[in-house]
Amino acid sequence: MKNFELIAPCHFGLESVLKREIYDMGYEIIQVEDGRITFEGDAEAICRGNIFLRTTERVLLKVGRFHATTFEELFQGIKALPWEDYIPADGKFWVTKASSIKSKLFSPSDIQSIVKKAMVERMKQEYDMDWFPEDGASYPVRVFLMKDEVTVTIDTTGESLHKRGYRTMTSKAPLKETLAAALILLTPWKADRILVDPFCGSGTFPIEAAMIAANIAPGMKRHFLAETWDNLIPKELWQECFMEAEEMVNTDIEVDVQGYDIDGDVIKAARENAKRAGVEELIHFQQRPVKELHHPKKYGFIITNPPYGERLEEKEALPVLYKEIGMAYQNLDAWSLYMITSYEDAEKYIGRKADKNRKIYNGMLKTYFYQFLGPKPPKRNRK
Repeated sequence: MKNFELIAPCHFGLESVLKREIYDMGYEIIQVEDGRITFEGDAEAICRGNIFLRTTERVLLKVGRFHATTFEELFQGIKALPWEDYIPADGKFWVTKASSIKSKLFSPSDIQSIVKKAMVERMKQEYDMDWFPEDGASYPVRVFLMKDEVTVTIDTTGESLHKRGYRTMTSKAPLKETLAAALILLTPWKADRILVDPFCGSGTFPIEAAMIAANIAPGMKRHFLAETWDNLIPKELWQECFMEAEEMVNTDIEVDVQGYDIDGDVIKAARENAKRAGVEELIHFQQRPVKELHHPKKYGFIITNPPYGERLEEKEALPVLYKEIGMAYQNLDAWSLYMITSYEDAEKYIGRKADKNRKIYNGMLKTYFYQFLGPKPPKRNRK
């Protein structure tokens, strides 16, 4: 089976998590850049990447890479790529996204227009056709320019991979499912440890944690654009990969995952989302304010996304809220607290400095992932 170079984009600052996921799937990593990992894999890797990877936004098939500082160089570079190896004569193709950073060519609309023209010229030659019906499968092209290096890809995913299909009801500031999964995987939490999110909103942290614990592949309940690519990926390969995902699920596990929120309607929505994700039996949701957070057991985890105070009236309430987080955490025995927020005074009001702090961009918003580390539980004696 032919091998491809595949590109998996992710949130800036979380490349190490995605890199580990790709390694664990058994694929060789070619390059690690800010916000993306390039790895090698065959047609099955396209299927498995889309179905199993928790922390990437999509899986892109790399067509080529070249240097261009003028539109003529861009045109010739695109025209030189073997488009006929990827797009059939009836394929629908367009440039769905063009982005440029620190490059001489910076107009997305001009880049899109020239790339499409160059693709048509190449395919006219190769297929000996003057006009393309574009009534077959879709092959959306994405082009990235970084310091005049042009990377050209075809999107295999379609709707972004953060859309797992379970979250139809969301709270005011939902965290993307891919980001929530990456933050959980960044912690040492395992399914045999308690996990509580006292600001669970639509339930993203608890649901993603329960899916990790039960080995539920994030993409097993949705469809992908490349499922229609008969020229590159046999239909039965998709079926085999979906079956592999089904066989790996284990919802008979014992796990203590809890989600609290002060808003009862939000808790109701979170329960519905968990039901759609197939993990409603694994999570305990409850309407409860953060100041009432307590647990008798030791060595638990709080992983949460508290309010940031993006609106002025909310900002005034933040000192009291973060003090309540700090007091609740202080009263838990040997727990760890992991918290993503853009609130600059979070540590001040929680009452201690974080052991670790990682800067992460949540969309365009700069946030911090504060890590307050509790002690490790003693190792159990092995017989």
